[in-house]
Amino acid sequence: MRSGFLAALVAIVAVVLYMGAFIVNPTQQALVLTFGRIDTVIQEPGLNFKWPIVQNVVYLDKRVLDLNVPTVEPNLADKKRIVVDAFARYKISDPVLFFQRVQTINAGNQRLSTFLNSAIRNELGKVSFDKIVRDDRDGVMQIIRDNVSVKAEELGIEVVDVKIRRADLPDANSQAIFARMQTERQQEATQIRAQGEEQARRIRSRADRDATVLVAEAKRDSEITRGEGDALRNRIFAEAYNADPDFFAFYRSMQAYETGLQQGETSLVLSPDSSFFRYFNDPAGTARLGAGEADAAVTAPVETGSSAAPAAQ
Repeated sequence: MRSGFLAALVAIVAVVLYMGAFIVNPTQQALVLTFGRIDTVIQEPGLNFKWPIVQNVVYLDKRVLDLNVPTVEPNLADKKRIVVDAFARYKISDPVLFFQRVQTINAGNQRLSTFLNSAIRNELGKVSFDKIVRDDRDGVMQIIRDNVSVKAEELGIEVVDVKIRRADLPDANSQAIFARMQTERQQEATQIRAQGEEQARRIRSRADRDATVLVAEAKRDSEITRGEGDALRNRIFAEAYNADPDFFAFYRSMQAYETGLQQGETSLVLSPDSSFFRYFNDPAGTARLGAGEADAAVTAPVETGSSAAPAAQ
């Protein structure tokens, strides 16, 4: 009789221990409730016990949680409308307060999302588009995080960070801005091309003027050089003629023969008695020349490219 009672008692104790034992994981914290009232807070992992039926356990996450906020379209201080996509990271710092105010994580996410949306709209309404996109984005996010943290502490939540993932203009505004930017760039390109054409014309004009001056100077110098060369040639010829007039007359006649008797399109009809052929019959070249005629024959110009032939008698 007594042994049966002890066995029953052991069985009851075992059932109580089995039903009352619970494990808290390292990623969790637990609240032990006695008839709905918070009795114990357990934040360390391990095996714990509660009274069956009388007490129950509520588990809350101990890790840093993510909150993705729905996209909002606030109006900025410069009257522009942007599309903002933000998120927050938080953790439950006070499980008792959190359970008393919101009880579940889903309810906490909804409350925190409301706070974050309100803070984003209020703060972005005070700044310009350039500040949020380029100049001081970190500063704006820090102000939003501070504002959300104040309200989140009332829920037992510690806000770790708030980030704006994307801040862009709406599609219609983006297309309008793109069109305006494209027009501005086209105008700028047209202006640059016009300036380039003006500079090109100025450079070409300067180059043409310099070329004209250079050509004129070159022609002037060439004429001067040619004149000096002709003068030197005439002086040399005059000196040679004065040194030996007979040989000079013979030499000039030989040159005239060589030039005048070449094959060409021009025909020169002369009499065999002409002074042009004086050296053919008389080596001295004076047989057919009168006084002063030899000088005239020597100095007479000879046309290049003509052919000379004696006339038939």
